Amino acid sequence: MLPGSKWLSHQLGLEGLSPAVSSGIILCFWALSTWILAQVSSSVYRYYTICQYFRCFPQPPLQNWFVGHLGMVTRHREESLKYIISTVATFREAFLIWRGPFQPVVSLCHPDYIRPVTSASAYVAPKDDLTYGFFKPWLGDGLLVSEGDKWSQHWCLLAPAFHFDILKPYVKIFNQSTDIMHAKWRHLCAEGSTYLDVFDHISLMTLDSLQKCIFSHDSNCQEKPSPYISSILELSVLITKRFNRFLQHWDSLYFLTEEGRLFSEACRLVHDSTNNVIQARKKVLAEQGPEAFLKNKGKGKTMDFIDVLLLAKDENGKSLSDKEIQEEANTFMFEGHDTTASGISWALYNLAHHQEHQDRCHQEIQELLRGHQPEEIEWDDLSQMPFLTMCIKESMRLHPPVTIVVRKCTKDIQLPDSRIIPKGSVCLIHIFGTHHNPAVWPNPEVYDPYRFDAQNTQKMSPLAFMPFSAGPRNCIGQNFAMSEMKVVLALTLLRFHVLPHEKPAQRKADLILRAEDGLWRKVEPLLADSQSRK
Repeated sequence: MLPGSKWLSHQLGLEGLSPAVSSGIILCFWALSTWILAQVSSSVYRYYTICQYFRCFPQPPLQNWFVGHLGMVTRHREESLKYIISTVATFREAFLIWRGPFQPVVSLCHPDYIRPVTSASAYVAPKDDLTYGFFKPWLGDGLLVSEGDKWSQHWCLLAPAFHFDILKPYVKIFNQSTDIMHAKWRHLCAEGSTYLDVFDHISLMTLDSLQKCIFSHDSNCQEKPSPYISSILELSVLITKRFNRFLQHWDSLYFLTEEGRLFSEACRLVHDSTNNVIQARKKVLAEQGPEAFLKNKGKGKTMDFIDVLLLAKDENGKSLSDKEIQEEANTFMFEGHDTTASGISWALYNLAHHQEHQDRCHQEIQELLRGHQPEEIEWDDLSQMPFLTMCIKESMRLHPPVTIVVRKCTKDIQLPDSRIIPKGSVCLIHIFGTHHNPAVWPNPEVYDPYRFDAQNTQKMSPLAFMPFSAGPRNCIGQNFAMSEMKVVLALTLLRFHVLPHEKPAQRKADLILRAEDGLWRKVEPLLADSQSRK
């Protein structure tokens, strides 16, 4: 008999069982108790070790020991963003936040401290699985989610899709989609609805453009409902909700919920729609052959994203599979619409509050397009808008579409002051915090486009301004995004006067930076200006 087994048998009520069975149960009880004790001891030791590792990093006051800083920095609402601004003003290089009692996150908010992470290879500082794993059922192993060799290989294959020769014809598409949106605005203004949720309108417009650029498909989604577009919007909303609900982080629980089932159904519809386009285009390519296919594209037809992916081959002559093409197309569709819509919408917000800058942009575009027939932005015009470009960049500094980027360190990373971010740690590159850091930007809360005057940018660290992230995993589509933003804003400021709404916007950092209850602006058509220009 095991020591103390008689007393334990009595406590467990095992006296009526045979000695062999009783001993077996007692043995299992002792083994389970020992395992629990070992786990508790291991957790306590791990917690002690973690605390020792991170003692060198300052941290703002905890909400309490159990939740850490959750709620203070993770609600992503106006008060949380203000809290981040005040924290960055105190800890101007790096600080520690706790997600619960056991998970520390090193937050970096200064270019010198961000550089060691962004300059590390994608193998040393890959994206955090927990943060980006929620996108996997939708985007698969597209560029946003993939890692290692697969990410490197796909990046090389996708880079030609964003070459200037491919982007040039897209400018006409941007013009056309903007014209449709402006026609809606004029109609609403004529009916007396001069206050518009510009974010909602611009998001539909960017989705319209993307469908044409990726699939060569015109769904008329700005004028009538589209199941495909509705599914993409729904997926973005569902992922945002899932981020904020701790128990839904587990797939096994999430996909049993009503929202999990809606997510699966929306994924199915998006995947089926994308796959139908791929199969139809592959059929045309097989019938015509690559040379005739390219020749036909050269006769005025736009080379879209699907075309580039179907024709792409690596150094060994290997093409992307249908599934890989679908994943990359879905990734571009997701990343390309919300981020660009955010950038355009907040630019209009800032210019509405600074009429002197809006007037100068209007004058710059008016002079640029003098004599243009039709009233259209062309590729060569994009480099002739210096002040508008400065206004866009300053807006993305104050209101970056993506506020944070999360990395997980697979090796120790040394910071400039010799502090170490230990292997296995989660590291947060705080784009919003860096853009609002008074040690990086004097008077950071002031909207001042002249920060991006050519003379000032020469003295600027490349990591002081990173709306498209930085390092080896920066945004591959940033030239596409900037081109679209310039076209849309130039035409909008040429044709409309944008004024503030009486109610201040409350920022909300979900997947991208948006506003609570929409971003409402007053728009007034400038018909007289447009006519006098002609």
